[in-house]
Amino acid sequence: MPGENLTRAEAIERAAIVSTSSYDVTLDLTTGDETFLSTTTVRFSATAGASTFIDAITAQVHSVTLNGRELDPAVVSDGVRIAIDGLAEENELTIVADALYTNTGEGLHRFVDPVDGEVYLYSQFEVPDSRRVFAVFEQPDLKATFSFTVTAPSAWAVVSNSPTPEPVPAGDGVSTWTFAPTPVLSSYVTAIVAGPYVSVHSELTSNDGRTIPLGIYARKSLADFVDSDYIFDKTREGFAFYENAFGMAYPFEKYDQLFVPEFNAGAMENAGAITFTETYVFRSKVTDAVKERRVVTILHELAHMWFGDLVTMKWWNDLWLNESFAEYASTLAVAEATEWTEAWTTFSAMEKSWAYKQDQLPSTHPIVAEIRDLEDVQVNFDGITYAKGASVLKQLVAWVGQEDFLAGVSAYFAKHAYGNTVLTDLLDELEATSGRELRSWSKLWLETAGVNTLRAAIETDDAGAIASFVVEQSAVSDYPTLRPHRLAIGFYSLEGESLVRTHRVEIDVDGAESPVPELIGLTRPDLVLLNDDDLAYAKIRLDDVSLATAIAHLSDIESPLARSLVWGSAWDATRDAETPASDYVSLVLGNIASETESTTIRTTLSQLLLAVGAYVAPEKQKETAHEAASTLWTLARNAEPGSDAQFQFVKFFAALASADEHLDVIEDLRDRTETLEGLDIDTDLGWELLIALAAGGRADGDLIDAELAADNTATGQQSAAHARAAIPTSEGKAAAWSSVFGSDKLPNTIVRTTGLGFQRAADSEVLRPFVERYFASIEQIWESRSYKIAEYLVAGMYPSALADQGLVDMTRSWLSANADAAPALRRLVVENLAGVERAVAAQARDAR
Repeated sequence: MPGENLTRAEAIERAAIVSTSSYDVTLDLTTGDETFLSTTTVRFSATAGASTFIDAITAQVHSVTLNGRELDPAVVSDGVRIAIDGLAEENELTIVADALYTNTGEGLHRFVDPVDGEVYLYSQFEVPDSRRVFAVFEQPDLKATFSFTVTAPSAWAVVSNSPTPEPVPAGDGVSTWTFAPTPVLSSYVTAIVAGPYVSVHSELTSNDGRTIPLGIYARKSLADFVDSDYIFDKTREGFAFYENAFGMAYPFEKYDQLFVPEFNAGAMENAGAITFTETYVFRSKVTDAVKERRVVTILHELAHMWFGDLVTMKWWNDLWLNESFAEYASTLAVAEATEWTEAWTTFSAMEKSWAYKQDQLPSTHPIVAEIRDLEDVQVNFDGITYAKGASVLKQLVAWVGQEDFLAGVSAYFAKHAYGNTVLTDLLDELEATSGRELRSWSKLWLETAGVNTLRAAIETDDAGAIASFVVEQSAVSDYPTLRPHRLAIGFYSLEGESLVRTHRVEIDVDGAESPVPELIGLTRPDLVLLNDDDLAYAKIRLDDVSLATAIAHLSDIESPLARSLVWGSAWDATRDAETPASDYVSLVLGNIASETESTTIRTTLSQLLLAVGAYVAPEKQKETAHEAASTLWTLARNAEPGSDAQFQFVKFFAALASADEHLDVIEDLRDRTETLEGLDIDTDLGWELLIALAAGGRADGDLIDAELAADNTATGQQSAAHARAAIPTSEGKAAAWSSVFGSDKLPNTIVRTTGLGFQRAADSEVLRPFVERYFASIEQIWESRSYKIAEYLVAGMYPSALADQGLVDMTRSWLSANADAAPALRRLVVENLAGVERAVAAQARDAR
């Protein structure tokens, strides 16, 4: 990665010299399996006589022509940048080069389908990877139009940002597609997707009367599993919602959604050509949580067409403006425009928990982060940028009112369409529509790090009436900022077998203590819930009476969102080692059967796994894991046949199983000698059961190979890698280690799933020999692999399952000895350490 970085200072300097106009990019995708021919002509104005550079990560540069003057590629190109000097006021630069396909999900990714041998390509350019495909001034504020011309096999489909033209035959089974120029875009949201994709098409009518063509694309071997009608329906609902809410019609000519293989993220907002992970093509049963998440993702990317693509941040310190807005807007749209009406409960259970976790790491940062260079950007695609930012936007909406917020956003789009902005541009419009002064709000919420904790201090008289009610706010010493919060307080009382809300008040909280006189004289309820309706971004603690009620009656709370808040508060207290992890395990096992929201179940059971495996005192972990697995199996047997809950209980039972009696059950389920009414052991669930058997020492390489032979698909290959890496022997772990550290040939998804299997260890001591090997390897990995692969290895192969003081000490020692290591690498290691330190503290609390 050294040499591929770009600093903010360099970007500012280049933007002061260069103003881009247009790119003509010609790609020949028929030149071989490793490289393709890329020809770029860029037209730009510049300061006369100035010198600068253009970005181009290449295998070989054939020619560089600036204003008719031939430059020597050997002199001006280092394989990453091309130096250009003697610029005129108006310039034309043409670069012809060979560029490399990747298998890392960065640049132009090349995938060969194991089912039929077909080749599929797709681009992924965010953050700095359009330069892997064509020569470009790789920074978001140098926008331009882009005209793509692509030569590829005639049998392929080729998709870009502009509508797909009719291909022109070029002989020998090859054709050329010449796309019309795009609107003005940043380079990172341009796209090329090519291969024998199968497509389905429809259309909708925009609110300005235009017909917008819609397309959905997938590989041949997955096409039958794509539920196109449903995806089109959700897309139409999103279009109608956003065009009305934003007061502006969809800004592009068409809208294609493409499901592509080996994708690193959930999706990418390429203008008019969204790429999605293929995990959103459901070849087997998935949880309702995943179904809902797919809808949120579809509408998240659609929101980006306005916020990100039409109006783009000037530099990556405002990345949050793109991602936080899209996350907030998509949850709002899903809740108000689709059948997933409990989307804010999902947001609370999933996004908020992610945000709180990220915001309590040593690597936390303000929402408006200090982005010094491209490496800083890469590690800032995190829970602060997405989830905390979206949570704070929800707080801002509560602060200014939704109507005024959307009116300000509409004015922002109208004023800055096709341009670049900074944070103050948005605040200007929100201040104008709401009448609120937001600079001080921004300073407290967007420019400082850390999360506050809120508690209720309640005093009652002899009759049980509230005599004093104060909301107390605190902050940790490293991030001492106390913030203003708009929040609701809910009173919940037992009525029959239900715990229902009987009173609600919405207030502004500021400072260390905020009295609430509106509640004086009211009878104290069974449960007082701060941050009811989840308006604020803050950790909450229940008072003693409310905590006792919640523990005894969590499943009786009628409101799914209120239950999610209680679940979250209990988990947060466990993570902070304020309450024993064993108590959290008991709370989950005693109440999860009554939970109705799929994402809450999924999040809570994931937290249960972490509590059992890392937070419970070591001497109790084996017993607790056995109890948890037994209980989940009982819950699965007693659940409604075919229900989402039954499915999830089985999946998490398999993830926890290590005792012989549980592994026997899994073998019987997989062999169909044990059945549950309504449960189908389909392909993907069959792999999960096999991975559990491998982790339990019941499946060897031969059995895994046999399963792969029956499912030799991309997903099957990933699951097989997961299973092999889960084999709990020294030899199995060593083989997994060597497969990813010893070779750079494996694709991104295999590297990632190998890490998942490597971490599976009922006896974590099997990972002990890899601690020294890990720290001896990571700097070389960081220097030699692409960012995404390096991240998967540094985060995924850290032996966190050990979760003990020895691992803490070794990690601290490496950090002390490597103070000069790349900041992005150090951040990943610091985050690894923080997770283990938290586990050690939780274990100590649980042992008391």
